[in-house]
Amino acid sequence: MESFLFQATIYLGAAVIAVPLASRLGLGSVLGYLLAGIVIGPIFGLVGSESKDIQHFAEFGVVMMLFLIGLELEPKTLWKMRHKLLGLGGAQVVLSMAAITWLSYMMNETLQDSIAIGMILALSSTAIVLQTLSEKGLVQTQGGRNVFSVLLTQDIAVIPMLAVLPLLVTATPMSFMPDGSINLNPIEEHHGSFSLVEGLPGWGVTLVTLAAVIAIILVGVFLTRPVFRYIHQAKLREMYTALALLMVVSIAVLMEMVGLSPALGTFLAGVVLANSEFRHELESDLEPFKGLLLGLFFITVGAGFDFAAFFADPFRIVALTVLMIAVKCGILYVLARLWRLPANDRWLFTLSLGQAGEFGFVLISFALGLGGLSPALGQKLLLIIALSMLITPLLFIYYEHRRKKSGKSDDTPADEIDETGTVIIAGIGRFGQIVNRLVQSAGFSTVVLDANLETVQTMRKFGFKGFFGDPTRPDLLKAAGIDKAKVLVVAVDGKDKATTLVKYARKLRPDIHIVARARDRQHVYELYAAGANDIVRELFDSSLRAGRYALENLGMSEYEAAEAETMFYHHDRGTMKELADLWRADIPSAQNEAYLKRARELNSDLELSLASREDAQREVEKRGNLGLGRRQSDSALLKKGDEGDD
Repeated sequence: MESFLFQATIYLGAAVIAVPLASRLGLGSVLGYLLAGIVIGPIFGLVGSESKDIQHFAEFGVVMMLFLIGLELEPKTLWKMRHKLLGLGGAQVVLSMAAITWLSYMMNETLQDSIAIGMILALSSTAIVLQTLSEKGLVQTQGGRNVFSVLLTQDIAVIPMLAVLPLLVTATPMSFMPDGSINLNPIEEHHGSFSLVEGLPGWGVTLVTLAAVIAIILVGVFLTRPVFRYIHQAKLREMYTALALLMVVSIAVLMEMVGLSPALGTFLAGVVLANSEFRHELESDLEPFKGLLLGLFFITVGAGFDFAAFFADPFRIVALTVLMIAVKCGILYVLARLWRLPANDRWLFTLSLGQAGEFGFVLISFALGLGGLSPALGQKLLLIIALSMLITPLLFIYYEHRRKKSGKSDDTPADEIDETGTVIIAGIGRFGQIVNRLVQSAGFSTVVLDANLETVQTMRKFGFKGFFGDPTRPDLLKAAGIDKAKVLVVAVDGKDKATTLVKYARKLRPDIHIVARARDRQHVYELYAAGANDIVRELFDSSLRAGRYALENLGMSEYEAAEAETMFYHHDRGTMKELADLWRADIPSAQNEAYLKRARELNSDLELSLASREDAQREVEKRGNLGLGRRQSDSALLKKGDEGDD
């Protein structure tokens, strides 16, 4: 127990010190975790061989991450991605594996070893890439979605790779020793985990695997709600967390029993639950565990880096790592051009996936256990994978520097909009944010569009989904579901943009209700003419509230001030509609005689209305006071009433 607590203190202390420092320096949290692992491992030797066991446990963070990503993707969204999964992702895996296999064979490796190397290094790091994309708010960009498609395809590709590796066995089996080294050993039967497919024929394995997948779908659709209701009756917050962990762990165990990737199984479960009303509950319960386990995983990668083996032949290891990254990036860049990704997304796609991944560790361990790799080759591959993962955060930093230096952030192509909502909110500044939060809190779905990339990225960091793109573009409005939406909220910056958007929306959908933000009175008339239903001036409501506070502090009661505010509001609303009919776009308001005359008359009407309202209010108060006092004679009551009328 003391040893466990001491190790936990070291890992947590290293993370708390290194990660905030790395983030403050602009290096990102992933690089901070990796550097923390290097410091407590190879440099100071505070942790040792136990980091291998901890790494297997920490890999569960990847499983949770894919479950949470699945919660953000509805089944119809995943179906829309099928061409990228099969085309873009499949091409990346096949071409990268073929190129690395050929290069390995040219370096005098055997054909069997070359194929194994190609499969191991063709994969990328799901943990590092998705964590970094999430931090930078790039998951929902076009480049980010393509990156995710490839990573998901790679997770699926692990399954046939595990099936092919046994066919490459040509040597005595090997395994990892407790100190992390690789040694020869005879074949040992491992029965630590129960398998549902062991000993079954091929068709049996297929049927059991399909049954497991169908079981996950059916449980997610039919059993989740009753179980959540049962847990709700306990009225214990920790039970929700326990249920969320139970779901993820049990799905991962089931997937391992049928020989599938646990990450793939939990991702599927997340997609099934994407439409569930418990989605946000699951996200909030699992998010802390995911972040902590992923951080622990990154620390173990850094702590497990074997500097002794690295310095035995550093130039060769570095050269092979750089060559692997260059080959994969070259293939990725060609694919990005073939798929016509824009410049910024093309570079994001290329630089994100150049490294080898954590599943490479799994495949190396599996291949060593089968005797498919020599100890020296296995150790070399471990170093290449670890070094490429250490380099990845630097590639992201280079991408950010290149994007900012190019000065084309405003020209970044729009996101792919993959969902629709009851309300479309065009513009997510201070005004649009309040509208979005209010509408969502009432249970209605929204689709948020904004032309400011930094605003959208900031919004995503706070957990609100939005899409980058110019809301005045007809194609983006149609993708957001303007044909079916009930309300359009126009809160874009720029008077001309807002008016243009209202005109287009009204032409496209005569029946849609348009709520528009106006900059000033002149803009109100323009939006009214364009077809907006409800027009809100930026400072009008806040100015009314400030005026009411002023009246209260000038001696009026809260009721009197509120009545004055309400009267002014309704008068101004009626005035605006009446003057809008007299307003002409080709004549300045100060030169429009009909407009000026009616405006003066309406202002006089307001003063008369306020005065008569005050007189009526005083009369009501006097009569109320009389009713609360002693009974008076009819003549006295009439006298008081006459005085009030005067």
